Amino acid sequence: MRMNHFLGAVLLVAGTTIGAGMLALPIMTAFVGFGLSLAIFFICWFFMLMTAYFFLDVNCSLKGEVNLISMVHKTIGNWGKVLAWVVYLLLLYSLIAAYIAASAPLFKTALHQMTGYHLPNWLASFVLPFVFGGFVYLGTLGVDLINRLLMFGLVISYVLLVGFLPEHVDGDLLMHFDIKTLLIPFPVVITSFGYHIIIPTLTTYMNHDRKQLRRVLFVGSLIPLFIYILWQVLILGIVPVEGRDSLAAAWTHGKTAIAPLVDIVNNRWIKMGAQFFAFFAIITSFLGVSLSLSDFLIDGLKIKKSWKGKLGALILTFLFPMIFVLTYPKGFILALEYAGAFVAILLILLPALMAWHLKKPKFYQTPRGKALLIIVMLFALFIVAVDVLEQSGFYKPLLSRYHV
Repeated sequence: MRMNHFLGAVLLVAGTTIGAGMLALPIMTAFVGFGLSLAIFFICWFFMLMTAYFFLDVNCSLKGEVNLISMVHKTIGNWGKVLAWVVYLLLLYSLIAAYIAASAPLFKTALHQMTGYHLPNWLASFVLPFVFGGFVYLGTLGVDLINRLLMFGLVISYVLLVGFLPEHVDGDLLMHFDIKTLLIPFPVVITSFGYHIIIPTLTTYMNHDRKQLRRVLFVGSLIPLFIYILWQVLILGIVPVEGRDSLAAAWTHGKTAIAPLVDIVNNRWIKMGAQFFAFFAIITSFLGVSLSLSDFLIDGLKIKKSWKGKLGALILTFLFPMIFVLTYPKGFILALEYAGAFVAILLILLPALMAWHLKKPKFYQTPRGKALLIIVMLFALFIVAVDVLEQSGFYKPLLSRYHV
């Protein structure tokens, strides 16, 4: 396996993982505090890496180029196939909607700065799918090539922020601690480690080399983990939890963490770096998720890989997210919050259930293997329960004391 493909696969995993979720992480973890948020990050990273290995083992055990629907159908049966169809579409559509919603103000601001023209909000929502949808149409190779360029931009803008922001960090802000809100961040954090959807595409891309693919998943998931941790230090150490320009205010108004950061740190370079970072983070994840959904639709609907078939799959990929974004202009945080339960079912519960039925590797049929799978399934049900409670307004009384 060429190192070129290994690097490209690692960057696709990292690019798919690092996206709009990163811009929401400081907002959803602000209430619980920095220290507890680190523990949550490591827990979610570990469980998602385990289920990624489950997903990979199932994918490699089946012949041919199979996507999620085929995997679930051959291992669990028809009921699993129906569940996978529903949850997969809900998850990926909600993620794409979140990326489109978060990108619209960035495109609007960039166009205004360059030309002075005020682009309407509804029209700005069309820029991301229309400009970058063509790379999704070209398939894995097209997305890989543009993703490398975008990841380079993401790293440069991130380094720019890391270089200028530390001097503004207030250690006292990192001491905030509220264990009563401990459960609130789990759905968004677990969503921010959701790279599994790219695995079937990577399996084909790397010629079913399971050993190398396991390395790809480990390295590719470690990169976002370390970036998230440093991002937490910078944002939670600069932006207060309460007040007008605070993370609580961003949560209330459905904004990303970039908005209060730019308002507090009045620095031209930081503002530019933050805008570029948000831009690259959203687009890299958008490309990975959109490619996965397009491949999923082609596989699930048995669409021919002709230019007409690929174009039809592309339209189905972006149509429903666009309707959601135009209906809910502040749908960034909303879409990510609902995505938590979908991730728990699709990327934690189902991979564990599929692995339960595998005969090879034999580990899954041993007592230790079965125990691990049961623990993972229980964790998935825990995430679903937390998300349901959150959407029901259960935690609102706990957050009411944070003044905006």
